[in-house]
Amino acid sequence: MPPTLPRPGLHLPSFLLPSNLILPATAKRSIQSIHPPRPNRFNYSADIPPLTGTTTAALARKAATTPLRTGALATKKGMTALYDPATGKRTPCTVLQLDRVQVVAHKTRHQHGYWAVQVGAGWKHPSNVTRPLLGHFAAHGVSPKRHLAEFRVKDEAGLLDVGEAIGASWFQEGQFVDARANCRGMGFAGGMKRHGFSGQPASHGNSLSHRAMGSAGQSQGGGSRVLPGKKMAGRMGGQQVTVQNVKVLKVDEEKGIVVLNGCISGPKGCIVKIQDAIKKPWPEMPPAPRSGSEAAEPLTATA
Repeated sequence: MPPTLPRPGLHLPSFLLPSNLILPATAKRSIQSIHPPRPNRFNYSADIPPLTGTTTAALARKAATTPLRTGALATKKGMTALYDPATGKRTPCTVLQLDRVQVVAHKTRHQHGYWAVQVGAGWKHPSNVTRPLLGHFAAHGVSPKRHLAEFRVKDEAGLLDVGEAIGASWFQEGQFVDARANCRGMGFAGGMKRHGFSGQPASHGNSLSHRAMGSAGQSQGGGSRVLPGKKMAGRMGGQQVTVQNVKVLKVDEEKGIVVLNGCISGPKGCIVKIQDAIKKPWPEMPPAPRSGSEAAEPLTATA
């Protein structure tokens, strides 16, 4: 009978092993893992890169495109034109007027998660203001405003004092701004007006369906349903439209007039939010609004 070779699983007797390799007879139980610990993505320390899914990282990504100072609320008065006396060139422009624009409140990083300035414009009788909002105005020492809006700023340096007035001279001639306003509402509109559909034939057997939308989708091949986002008839207009890089042509501090180049969305009398353009170099910031504190209204709100 040939000799049997030792199997791989067999171990040598303990008296043939060196003393430093002898294992204990009983295994020690432990909760310690034999694998190295995995890096914790929620760990905050100096030796790991900052997390990209936090609020701090999100604000850091937006820091380059966040304006350094607040904007203002203005009322659209209409459009006119300016003529160059040297060349005779006609430049269409939009006239905006600032009406008693004041800083109402602040939004801070530690309390609200971001830096912003709440700005109010116009005036509203205290009897037409709800009591919670009336108390908000009274707590900050500002008269009731008809319109309120927030303007994001980069850091604490962009926060103006509460109650400080913002005049037309807050903007400089030649600088660029971004104008936001709600465009003119068209009401319920059909597919041809709302989306530019070409319509159906005017003849050749077509009757009473010349401006109809037509098919809204396939049957069995597409799930017998209307796919989300299908262009159909519905309410047209009335949403906010931003016009970027609008040049400031004229500024009249006495009348509170700011003249912008070109057209701005919205009808006459609408509220326009104007702020420094994020795609242009930041303008030189004045130390404070030139209108001064004398333009601020006395406190008339009563809670």
